[in-house]
Amino acid sequence: MNVLLVFAHPEPQSLNAALRNVAVQALEAQGHEVLVSDLYAQGWKAQIDRADFPALPPERRLKVPSVSGEAFTAGALTMDVKAEQEKLLWADVLLLQFPLWWFSMPAVLKGWVERVYSYGFAYGIGRHDDTRWGDRYGEGRLAGKKAMLIVTTGGWHEHYSARGINGPMEELLFPIHHGILYYPGYDVLPPFILYKADRLDKEGFNQAAKRLRLRMRTLGTTAAIPYRRQNDGDYLIPTMQLRPGLEHPGASGFALHLKSDEAREAEELLLAKVQDAETVGSS
Repeated sequence: MNVLLVFAHPEPQSLNAALRNVAVQALEAQGHEVLVSDLYAQGWKAQIDRADFPALPPERRLKVPSVSGEAFTAGALTMDVKAEQEKLLWADVLLLQFPLWWFSMPAVLKGWVERVYSYGFAYGIGRHDDTRWGDRYGEGRLAGKKAMLIVTTGGWHEHYSARGINGPMEELLFPIHHGILYYPGYDVLPPFILYKADRLDKEGFNQAAKRLRLRMRTLGTTAAIPYRRQNDGDYLIPTMQLRPGLEHPGASGFALHLKSDEAREAEELLLAKVQDAETVGSS
């Protein structure tokens, strides 16, 4: 497989950098080809602005969707953006690795998404009418590929549980899983999450490295999070509301968008199976 790892941490000697090296080595040992986009090392420009569209006349308003679509169609996006888009088309698997900062990804990685996911490339494609609303949510340019997050956080697992003060981790990551990865078509694998990252000792790192190596070995066999596809009949078009009667009784919010009638239970069971497998693999 071809694997692209987009890495977002500013410190070359960080825990994240060490985990990145573990992942790359594990993938290459299996014969996979790996590319790493180290955003801080590359000096990635995070903000999207007029500099991204040099052909835009100075008197014209910057409306990012339409302007980025025109630039994509004309092949006039900046070279750094086009290079990352080519990597995405090349890769069978996308890994996004980052520390959880303020309940989300670092700004540089968000900026990578905003600039690389141009109109016409990752969104705004496909037919829009009364029976279909574009190629997105399970379809799109990146359909058939897999994606997975590698995330570290200083908080405890209990802090991110269903009753934890920070909220359930699967809900915090939903905007990334569903809105950034599933939207353009990726099959989204359950994330690799390392809790208490700033309290890790040598033995803790060794155990985390074993878990991560196992996840890299099972990229091709791990089941994806069972999100509903937009155009398969579960949603009313064009309002994009879930059809009545499809939800599990009591389900609401993000859990509505899982295909299983058991909604939240299905995702929790899938995550539990992955975590169990990681535990066995690290013993």
